[in-house]
Amino acid sequence: MEVEGRGLFTGEPATLRLRPGDVGTGITFVRTDQSPPITIPALVENVSKRARRTSLRNGTVAIETVEHCLSACAGLAIDNVQIELTGNEVPAMDGSCLPLVEGLRAAGLLEQDAPQEVHVVDEVTRVVDGDSELVALPPLDPDAGTLEVTYDLDYGSEGPIGRQIYRVVVTPESFEANIAPARTFVLQAEADQLRAAGLGLHLTHEDIVVFGEDGPIGNPLRFPDECVRHKILDVIGDMMLLGCPIVGRIHARKSGHSLNHELVRAFDAQRARKRRESLAIRRPKLDIHRVQRILPHRYPFLMIDRVTEVEGTKRAVGIKNVTINEPFFQGHYPGDPIMPGVLVIEALAQIGGVLLSQELEHKGKVAVLLSLDKVKFRRAVRPGDQLILEAEAVRVRSTTGHVRGRARVAGELVAEAEIKFILTDAEAH
Repeated sequence: MEVEGRGLFTGEPATLRLRPGDVGTGITFVRTDQSPPITIPALVENVSKRARRTSLRNGTVAIETVEHCLSACAGLAIDNVQIELTGNEVPAMDGSCLPLVEGLRAAGLLEQDAPQEVHVVDEVTRVVDGDSELVALPPLDPDAGTLEVTYDLDYGSEGPIGRQIYRVVVTPESFEANIAPARTFVLQAEADQLRAAGLGLHLTHEDIVVFGEDGPIGNPLRFPDECVRHKILDVIGDMMLLGCPIVGRIHARKSGHSLNHELVRAFDAQRARKRRESLAIRRPKLDIHRVQRILPHRYPFLMIDRVTEVEGTKRAVGIKNVTINEPFFQGHYPGDPIMPGVLVIEALAQIGGVLLSQELEHKGKVAVLLSLDKVKFRRAVRPGDQLILEAEAVRVRSTTGHVRGRARVAGELVAEAEIKFILTDAEAH
């Protein structure tokens, strides 16, 4: 499907096209007006700080005001889609996401032959900023697979908006009927401030709901509580920045985009922690025999027991079980055994070497430590700890490699470093 229009804040014209995405690709934006086109996944890690909207960035290229488009996708349970844009801001249309919902319905939705990844809230999560807050709670019925949002909007008893409270269990039907039509709104004073800053200069009272002292100016409301419904629309859209649908309950009070992003970051941290915790019982990608075929190290200097994750040439995760029988404990603070920090870094260097070995052109080569940078030790590692070693590729060339390493115990960061290697022929060692 395709829509055209001007951006809400910039007023610049743009064309938006939505195309089906492959299984597991998630929601991605593509700036097709760039050469070559720039892809920006709709993930919280790509959020750029902006007032009153959600913006995504890849390097110097940004896409503004993506929340309404994301909300339309979330409301219709669409989780794999490519969104092409010919400008730097999503068209505002009528200030809601109803035109997108109707367009997607008309284009047709396809159920893909793969299980859908979801994030089920299983612990109370709260983020706060002054008197604004978001609280996420586990679902009352996890099998229902739905997100429930309750929003408490309070502009004070003196103003034209007042206090509005609304709750919705998000299904495609409830979203299209009760949330999607709700439009962006501002107070007259806020509209004046935006125009003074050079934003929204193209807008009239017919394009956006502006509240004067006596209510909306020249633009009738679609719902008596349209304002709180639009706030829920924004919450639903911002939650999609996790990269998958959320199952649970969210209670919001006076929250905006910035606080919404903080809740998504909290969810993202929880997912990362659970992935790390699952590593101890996961079948290894590389057992000790395969690790020894890659690394030249042997006891007592082989610091990896097994490799549990390998994501191509981008990321590898390994495990080192630290026991009291390690020979270095005999002389390193024997009365209060602590693993030498340099050996923790050596373990990170070794998982970095495993990662670099995955590059096809580097088969038969050995990663030899060249330099260390940004080395930090956060806490001591003791007998009984299980070191989770993670390496992420920063830059890999024909003869050099650069990785970022992090070591954790029970989810807590214990050491990190940026490590550079020279890649040499294995026969030389």
